[in-house]
Amino acid sequence: VVYQEIYNPDPQTNANGLVSIEIGSGIPIIGTFAGINWSAGPYFIKTETDPTGSTTYTITGTSQLLSVPYALHAQAADSANYDKLINKPNLFDGQYSSLTGAPTLATIATTGSYTDLSNKPTIPAAQVNSDWNSSSGVSQVLNKPTLASVATSGSYTDLTNKPTTDGSETEIKAGTNVIVTGAGTVASPYIINDSVHKIGDSYGGGIVFYVYDNGRHGLIAATTDQSTGMRWFGGSYTDTRAKADGIGAGKSNTAIVIANQGSVDGNAFAATVCNEYSDTVGGVVYGDWYLPSKYELNLLYLQKGVVGGFANSAYWSSTECITTSVYDQYFDIGNQANEGKYQTYHVRAIREF
Repeated sequence: VVYQEIYNPDPQTNANGLVSIEIGSGIPIIGTFAGINWSAGPYFIKTETDPTGSTTYTITGTSQLLSVPYALHAQAADSANYDKLINKPNLFDGQYSSLTGAPTLATIATTGSYTDLSNKPTIPAAQVNSDWNSSSGVSQVLNKPTLASVATSGSYTDLTNKPTTDGSETEIKAGTNVIVTGAGTVASPYIINDSVHKIGDSYGGGIVFYVYDNGRHGLIAATTDQSTGMRWFGGSYTDTRAKADGIGAGKSNTAIVIANQGSVDGNAFAATVCNEYSDTVGGVVYGDWYLPSKYELNLLYLQKGVVGGFANSAYWSSTECITTSVYDQYFDIGNQANEGKYQTYHVRAIREF
């Protein structure tokens, strides 16, 4: 990198979604624009853009600078003089007059004045006319182009055959967790939504309490308890094998417990109340809730003040300990323990995004 600059404040797009900047007018980060040695090319220009206005650059482009910018290199000749040139002709005594066959300059031309020239044409005063549209006079312009009348006003709207912009000139494609809407026209401009969230955001039917992948993924908790006194099992002491733990483990545990316990005695239990819970926000129904694993439950405890609505009581996890007991966590003091499946504790559902 021989020169790098940044634009702050950020330039804004026009109605067509375009940004115009002049390279060399930004805030220099590396080098100076005037200090670029254009003779050491080729050179390439790289642009980096963060549509959010931050410094996480997600749109980049690199292309080679062609011949036009290298005209700046011509400035190197401004200070050159004849004595510094190579391959100069060798004059016998340094005088033009010493050259063989040197032409004789007419003295009438040495002043550079038109009035000193001989054989000047005589222009009748009546024929002098500097009018572009004149049909007579020595200054008449021949082969004048015929301008279309639509261009005489200098207004773009008066031109015919104007190009129609329909969004195909610039294409922006969506990516992972990036939503692009609009056609890229004045009537329907591009709108880019980078789905990034932080702890405490209201999103996806609840409150975000854990994030990873720079806020593009994480866990959401329901805003209220799904039960304040619910047993863990469906009435049957069986080894459900729901022993997974970690991020996302609660989802598989919930499915395993429901499949293992089934209806048994016909009453609801912790896994079913989470699985059957749903919340509707903005016309969107969020229904993929589950009972958190032991690890996820502790993450929820650490953000209980952000999520809110918790009791100073024990909450069930979905991680089974042994055939008769399951891990839970006390939200008043934070310790985790294993309790009998018949106990009735609080339940708070979570989901992934």
